Amino acid sequence: MKCGECPIRHRAVCARCESDELERLESIKYYRNFEAGQTIVWSNDKMDFVGSVVAGVAALTQTMEDGRTQMVGLLLPSDFVGRPGREGSAYDVTATTDLVMCCFRKKPFEKMMAETPHIAHRLLEMTLDELDAAREWMLVLGRKTAREKIASLLAIIARRDPRPGLSPGVEASFELPLTREAMADYLGLTLETVSRQMSALKRDGVIILEGKRHVSVPDISRLMDEAGDDSDGGYLV
Repeated sequence: MKCGECPIRHRAVCARCESDELERLESIKYYRNFEAGQTIVWSNDKMDFVGSVVAGVAALTQTMEDGRTQMVGLLLPSDFVGRPGREGSAYDVTATTDLVMCCFRKKPFEKMMAETPHIAHRLLEMTLDELDAAREWMLVLGRKTAREKIASLLAIIARRDPRPGLSPGVEASFELPLTREAMADYLGLTLETVSRQMSALKRDGVIILEGKRHVSVPDISRLMDEAGDDSDGGYLV
């Protein structure tokens, strides 16, 4: 796939690259495919690549000393994996769906960052967005009701639809990348609560469920209201 044809081109780390810079990236990139459940990176393993999720979803998990694991984040299309200047990953990264990643050889990418300031600037913007998302997630986990937690997670996934320009009142449709069990783990809820709240959102017409994983949202603004966003708060990120 050429960079100009990439579905995440408008929001990936290469979003502001000119044609000559894209050609340079082409020379250091390669694609990797992962099956659902496959580990992409183990915590503290040395990484010889960085890259962006092109399609699919991955989970960031951390293992505690007693062997328990906790999901601490999701990687959705356009999210960046790896940290230039850092040898390894702070978390295990596991594909939760079949996943395609656009990988860049790490050393050449770091060299290009040093020589192309707007790539470094774009990566800084993405890192700050990730920090904002982490802070928002603290609010989701700490202060929101079970219904708001479920709606918030669905809103985050809907907002990251690869089609640009989603806005209130626009319908969204996506495959839910997590099982009910994984949603419960991620949100700090019981499986029964997740199932009950998903059913309630369906019954109230906020979402439409087709099969186990396909979710349609007739009105994004209504889902945002259910997530507990205030009217001037914009989209969850």
